[in-house]
Amino acid sequence: MNAYIFPGQGAQFVGMGLDLYEKYPLAQELFEKANTILGFPITDIMFQGTPEDLKETKVTQPAIFLHSVILSKVMGESFKPDMVAGHSLGEFSALVANGVLTFEDGLKLVSQRALAMQKACELQPSTMAAVLGVEDAVVEEVCSKIKGIVVPANYNCPGQLVISGEVEAINEACEKLKEAGARRALVLPVGGAFHSPLMEPAREELAAAIENTKFSAPTCPIYQNVPTTAVNNADEIKKNLILQLTAPVKWTQSVQQMVQDGATLFTEVGPGKVLQGLVKKIHSEAETKSAELS
Repeated sequence: MNAYIFPGQGAQFVGMGLDLYEKYPLAQELFEKANTILGFPITDIMFQGTPEDLKETKVTQPAIFLHSVILSKVMGESFKPDMVAGHSLGEFSALVANGVLTFEDGLKLVSQRALAMQKACELQPSTMAAVLGVEDAVVEEVCSKIKGIVVPANYNCPGQLVISGEVEAINEACEKLKEAGARRALVLPVGGAFHSPLMEPAREELAAAIENTKFSAPTCPIYQNVPTTAVNNADEIKKNLILQLTAPVKWTQSVQQMVQDGATLFTEVGPGKVLQGLVKKIHSEAETKSAELS
């Protein structure tokens, strides 16, 4: 079975999508439509902006979404997923790819999500840190004993977990995790504490937008970050998507479940190869590849 997987924030690079724009009329049409919906020329930043411009959350999230979704659209008949999943932001790309959201609605929600997250980041100094070489249970225990907000945010693969929270709490957690045997505990250059309780204002704002958006029945199951099992019901998908901003991304568990349910090939749709690397670390026998255009 072929699982199509969609990357999240961090996979962006300058020049992304330009080949699609130049080669495929459908891609050009969708990129131009995106410029109109967003109200600014995102294609200029994607194709020839600076890495700094592209790193702004309000740009990064729609940019990665556009690259992934437009790539899946121009694949045409060869795009045949048996199941889909996306890492954080990538879940929105996956939901357009499997027919739950329209291109336009997906892009509007991603843009609103990015702006809401940016606002939440500005309310309180917060950050994230990558923890390597220690078991998830150790990270969970250390976080639970620290005063202040610090929680596991991204279960990326065995031995790689990202924590999220208040700056002081993150710094303290990093020290304690090194003492507990972590190979590395490194603060990341991000705008704030994504997938933590500090994103509650963003979750409330996005919840209203999601509730007012039409969700259709999926053409194949989606394995969402919350709850990591196959979901086929539009109302359930909607509910899980609202929970996603303040809940951890359980990527390890999602991939394990997809393998259990028959996935043998994982095709990454979008910029970069980060997810392919994670899949290999989660299940070494899985076959992985990047989406290809004929």
